[in-house]
Amino acid sequence: MNVSTMSDVAAPAITHLRAGGTSLVLDTAGPHLPRVLHWGADLGEPTRDELEALRTALEPQVVSSQLDAAVPVSILPEQGLGWLGTPGLSGHRDGRDFSPRFTVRSVEQTEPEPPFVEHVRVEAEDERAELGLVLDVGLGVSGVVAVRASVTNASSSMTYTLDALTPTLPVPTRAQEILDFTGRHLRERSPQRHAFTLGSHVRDNRRGRTGADATLLVVAGTPGFDFAGGDVWGVHVAWSGNHRTFAERVNTGEGLLGGGELLLPGEGTLAPGATYSSPWLYAAHGTGLDEMSARFHDHLRARPHHPVSPRPVVLNTWEAVYFDHDLDSLVDLAEVAAEVGVERFVLDDGWFLGRRDDTAGLGDWYVDPAVWPNGLGPLVDKVRGLGMQFGLWFEPEMINPDSDLARAHPEWILSAGDDLPPAARSQQVLDLADPGAYAYILERIDSLVTEYAIDYIKWDHNRDLVEPGRSAHGRAGVHEQTLAVYRLIDELKARHPGLEIESCSSGGARADLGILERTDRIWASDCIDALERQQIERWTGLLLPPELIGSHVGSPTSHSTGRRHVLSFRAATALFGHMGIEWDLRTASREERDELARWIATYRRHRGLLHTGRVVRVDHPDPALQVHGVVAGDGSEALFALVTTGTTVWSPPGPVRLAGLEPDALYRVTPLTTDVLRFGPDQHGAPWWETGAVLSGRTLAVVGVQAPAQHPERSALVHLERL
Repeated sequence: MNVSTMSDVAAPAITHLRAGGTSLVLDTAGPHLPRVLHWGADLGEPTRDELEALRTALEPQVVSSQLDAAVPVSILPEQGLGWLGTPGLSGHRDGRDFSPRFTVRSVEQTEPEPPFVEHVRVEAEDERAELGLVLDVGLGVSGVVAVRASVTNASSSMTYTLDALTPTLPVPTRAQEILDFTGRHLRERSPQRHAFTLGSHVRDNRRGRTGADATLLVVAGTPGFDFAGGDVWGVHVAWSGNHRTFAERVNTGEGLLGGGELLLPGEGTLAPGATYSSPWLYAAHGTGLDEMSARFHDHLRARPHHPVSPRPVVLNTWEAVYFDHDLDSLVDLAEVAAEVGVERFVLDDGWFLGRRDDTAGLGDWYVDPAVWPNGLGPLVDKVRGLGMQFGLWFEPEMINPDSDLARAHPEWILSAGDDLPPAARSQQVLDLADPGAYAYILERIDSLVTEYAIDYIKWDHNRDLVEPGRSAHGRAGVHEQTLAVYRLIDELKARHPGLEIESCSSGGARADLGILERTDRIWASDCIDALERQQIERWTGLLLPPELIGSHVGSPTSHSTGRRHVLSFRAATALFGHMGIEWDLRTASREERDELARWIATYRRHRGLLHTGRVVRVDHPDPALQVHGVVAGDGSEALFALVTTGTTVWSPPGPVRLAGLEPDALYRVTPLTTDVLRFGPDQHGAPWWETGAVLSGRTLAVVGVQAPAQHPERSALVHLERL
């Protein structure tokens, strides 16, 4: 442990954190909050004198019509020192103390917790405003930076109103473009790009959950950056409730990326002695989006609680039977599932009291005797007897007004007044911050998990939080609700070691590193259309590795779009995530079942590669031809998909590059097992397809191989083995 106090604030102090190809250089000399001198590529081991020289070299000069001294822009920019952009801390005490000016009291380098390898804690205070501040800065093994701020009301008698606490990180002036994301139900995480101009690009989310339109990441980069090239810097707010992300550039040239929780009125009220901590702001840089993405993936994989067991093939019953629950039918479905190689059987919505459609029953978490006279035991026993795990669907945070629970406890419904908020899917939101409601939900889920030894929970959340007031006091309650959900999941996991939980929220509307700190995968979208999934998973994967993204083989005709796709395209799409099935396999032909079984066997054979290797997305000039793959960490093998999302510009489509391999190694390139990938009249392999090809990693990355000609909405897979 290295601790320096600010008793002698004139003493120079530079803190240089290094890991995973990243350098983070902090000016911690004091007395002001630390500013970032460099965040980006590793600087090696510069001497102390060089770091001091860097600080001097980056000091801006004073120019006309500005303050008489340079304005320091810290991790938490302060208006009190002259910063006229978005302040890092915004608040007041009855209108006073609105412009805090902190003085650093100590800088401490402490032993970090994995996956962090460096950690710095800065403690500061503003005596006049009676505020204490702690800044935590971590650097992960892969080079991911994490920043969190905590503010304490040090007054002994007066309340402090906190409006916002949003840490920031700087990006250089050469970052002239912004990439972030929008979306909707069934089309999550759609990219949008624009110039990084003067002013603020702010993305506010007030949905009470991460949101289908959430930005996931806000990325700034050099003009024209893509997956392989250009310098990029990106940030993510690890919070599952209301949040804000922003990119800001001021007329002095500084560019910042930042974010935090978006507090509703009153949620930041701090009583004397109370502390509020912002969510972690995670950040990574890279040469190209893939390198930045790899840092996030490696960071998540380095967590002690990251899933390490092989990700089992899932069958979820939703699009197979919907609410039509019947023991005999579900037993038949389970038997077919086991036959094709399914390893986890998940019973979705419709099993509990009064739940015959989506208008009633939420909150009454008792097995419905009208449908299950002998409970779920017969189905669970059958599933386990077939060698599969058993999972169950819950939506713990929601309640139908037409439920016994709502009739017994109307005070447990979030509402800003006497009237209920507008309904969505005929449901309202259960106030889990209420001790009674929390205890009830915990008991119900715990009881069912115990009774049936449930292996897996699909945890859903199907509506936005509109007018989310707490009936106990009428004030906004999204912050408390989010913390209560975290607490509930943590408690269930503590009581049931080995229990896995999937984060689902109208599909992919809760995909963030806050919920993934305690869950084992996310459901990327309710849209299982393989063509749509190519885009949804491509961009979800910018933050999350494949093993955390649920990806299912749907029915021949998509339930959400009406498109028809051949099984090979549906399965090849699902192969590159945590593979599952959402299809009534009882209706599948013998040929379809056999083909699906081969795809599942292929997934099981290659999931060790897919769920540990580095994801590669190849930039290709034809937007209708998408190339992506996974390369083993040791470079020994790779699996690539050549996907035609539409009609290609050229026919045949020309060579495609296969990147990410060891440059000097030789690789044998072959189609992925002809048993799985059978070419028909709509697909034509190039001549090398029959014999394979042996080429170096450098040649494959620079020149590539001729892609097969395919009809739209087809996928060809190639396997590479190092010789």
